[in-house]
Amino acid sequence: MVPPRSSLRLDDRDIAILAILSREGRIAKTELAARVNLSPTPCWDRMKRLEQAGLIRGYRAQVDLAALGAHVQVFVTVELDSHRAESFQVFERVIARMQAVTGCWAIGGGYDYLIQVVATDVAAFQALMDGLLESRAGVRRYFSYIVTKPVKDLPPATALLD
Repeated sequence: MVPPRSSLRLDDRDIAILAILSREGRIAKTELAARVNLSPTPCWDRMKRLEQAGLIRGYRAQVDLAALGAHVQVFVTVELDSHRAESFQVFERVIARMQAVTGCWAIGGGYDYLIQVVATDVAAFQALMDGLLESRAGVRRYFSYIVTKPVKDLPPATALLD
């Protein structure tokens, strides 16, 4: 297990609470308490402590994009023209404003960033990338990888906590 960022000491029940919430964010408090073998009030207190420590950043729904309509999901590796700190900051500011970009990670290795894009179709994705290239984001080149089918999609905390 990766050590937490905070100085908060986690016991087995805290880990169990985090693992369950990462998979089932809408679980009833009483059900969560029963599953970690606590009464509701102490379980709620632990949840609040984990939230205050920054270990729980929020709760969200996992939306079935296919049920909403046609879409394409694309992962893109990006290499920047320059590796000055200012270049990274400019790129990150541009990406932060792009609603179709649902994830962006600075990565080590041959590329500078990995971005995740969800667009209505390939033409919309290409328009987004054309706009990125025309902006002053400093992209030297990119490679795109269209998702053909999801194989596994778990919240990251699940793998760290189980």
